[in-house]
Amino acid sequence: MSVIKPYRFYDQKIIEQKANQLLIQAKHQDYPLDWGEGIAHRMVDLLELRMLWEFLPNDHQGEIVAKIEPLERRITLNENIDKLKNDQGYQQSTIAHEIGHWILHINQDEADGLIEQLSLPLNSLTEEQVFLCRVTGEQDINKIKLKTQDDRREWQAQYFAGCLLMPEYKLLECKRGRDLTNWKHLYAIAHELCVTISNLVYRLQKLEWIYIQKGSKQIYTGRNYIN
Repeated sequence: MSVIKPYRFYDQKIIEQKANQLLIQAKHQDYPLDWGEGIAHRMVDLLELRMLWEFLPNDHQGEIVAKIEPLERRITLNENIDKLKNDQGYQQSTIAHEIGHWILHINQDEADGLIEQLSLPLNSLTEEQVFLCRVTGEQDINKIKLKTQDDRREWQAQYFAGCLLMPEYKLLECKRGRDLTNWKHLYAIAHELCVTISNLVYRLQKLEWIYIQKGSKQIYTGRNYIN
């Protein structure tokens, strides 16, 4: 029995709605969201997941950044990746990416039911029911060709992460008195939200608030730009 849902297409608006629902749940349960410290850890607590740091060895496909084990309700980050330990924005993106898998791709009710029913050692039944994540940065995910269902799941999880860490209402707050075509202001917003600059730029371009031509550093206002 698999706790991983069959692949399905998610419209970007649906993914954003699911991220917003989690933020609303946090608000209703009086979970304080400290944007300066990053909110991904708070969402792990809200969902009653566990966090673990350990060495994740490379496999035949290369480096593994993180993994999520549904029946353990556990997110594991690779302690061997310096950037993951030292870059708070990248770390927040990675954790939010794993939360995206939990929300979009895992049958949570079935997972909880199996946890209660298992009489055999957990690993003997769930060895393959694990998400291994290799891509958690916006720059990398842009290179994915989206040829396979696994590719599409990874894109969905990362898009969810951007929506969760940078909801539209929070971006509207952060842009007050700032110019989104000014790199200095964008870096200030990224720092305020505890995200990487590449994550922020990708999100703003998806919202069509700004536009940057490929290979250029010049920022233009997008068709949905809000003064």
